[in-house]
Amino acid sequence: MQFFVKPFYPSAFLLALSATLTSIVLFSSSDAQAVPSFTRQTGAACSQCHTQSFGPNLTPFGRGFKLGGYTLSGGGADAKLPPISAMIEGSLTHTDKDQDPANFDQSGYNKNDNFTFDQASLFYAGKVYGKVGAFSQFTYDGYADGVAWDNADIRYADQTELVDTPITYGISLNNSPTVQDLWNTTSAWGFPYNGSALQPGVATAALIDGGLGTSQVGGATAYTMINNLVYLEAGAYDSFSNNLQGALAGATPGGYIKLDGPAPYWRTALQYDTKGHFFAIGHYGMSADVLLPNTLGDAGNGADHYTDIAFDATYQYMANPKHIFEVKTTFIHENQSLSVSRSGGTGNTDLDTYKFNAAYTFDQTYGVTFAYNKLYGSRNGNVYPDSVSFKPNSEYYTAELVYVPFGKSGSTWAPWLNLRTSLQYIGYSQFDGATQFVNGNNTFMLNGWLAF
Repeated sequence: MQFFVKPFYPSAFLLALSATLTSIVLFSSSDAQAVPSFTRQTGAACSQCHTQSFGPNLTPFGRGFKLGGYTLSGGGADAKLPPISAMIEGSLTHTDKDQDPANFDQSGYNKNDNFTFDQASLFYAGKVYGKVGAFSQFTYDGYADGVAWDNADIRYADQTELVDTPITYGISLNNSPTVQDLWNTTSAWGFPYNGSALQPGVATAALIDGGLGTSQVGGATAYTMINNLVYLEAGAYDSFSNNLQGALAGATPGGYIKLDGPAPYWRTALQYDTKGHFFAIGHYGMSADVLLPNTLGDAGNGADHYTDIAFDATYQYMANPKHIFEVKTTFIHENQSLSVSRSGGTGNTDLDTYKFNAAYTFDQTYGVTFAYNKLYGSRNGNVYPDSVSFKPNSEYYTAELVYVPFGKSGSTWAPWLNLRTSLQYIGYSQFDGATQFVNGNNTFMLNGWLAF
């Protein structure tokens, strides 16, 4: 299938783009480096943990640091400072077709070419005490104008040997399935690594693919990595009380997530790292009963049931840090038994999600990523009444250019500052079951992301 991208010439957008890129060039000429509290603690440059020197995408070293509970030290005098960091993020978004401002959750935005102050976050990230470490994020959402406890992963980790085989084991307390995951194939840390609230987005997603928002559920999982080869993890999640969801996540009545009892979660993976070639294949999943807002706290009315089964794979070429190649893919199959929410008709359906992305990074400074996403499911007018085809099907492509001027070993201003800039394009060939007139949702986004 061929996919054609229609050119566009929005003068306001190009002016803002030119001004932003000019400011980036002027600012980066000082050859400064930006890194948060993890770098101060470890003494390692951001580029040791992140393929593009900044952002969620991890190297084998970064995955090992997370596996070990965020407790690795070695940063000298800087390591004695409190593990506090902060970040701010903003975007300029353009869609091929003007949007209806009435569809925005917040007022004050134009039909197109909108700047958003996406978020400001405060982190407690690093060693807490002994073998306990944490990654905890508190975020002000500039679009929603609210504060929430964002991603959280608190760990205890230790190491031992069994028959001369090294074993790392630990416990993670976290607030969303896959936040604790080591690989960038799952929803919490998968590509794309950022976005704007004003981007058009598909209406349907699997429960494990971001359906259980941060700070609406909490979970505990136990994990082990055997000989840096075999990874095993299991645990369960349950929903917070309505009051706690309101306080931590900003949820309001009708927006609470309520699980009908603990939802089991599991994760397995097989990884192999040799001579700069890293391979990983894995499986993860969960089973959950979800009560509707009008049945909060009343399990007697029953619940919708979701079973998610996922498979993922990763390849990274890391032998030459000047040229890093990566390929990542994920497939999620979800069976939905919607006996409560679709009680007036057939509510059993299947939903499949396929994701693929390939990336090249030069000198851990310049990056390009191409991604393909496809979501498809059973035809069911009772489950998807707003779709013209009564299907959830969506298909889209993403291209992203990234520039990260700081974060390399030997840069100045380390370890106090880091900057990531990106230009992203999303093109749709199918959107919420429709194949005609979907190109108006195609989106350009210019993003700036500063951490200190």
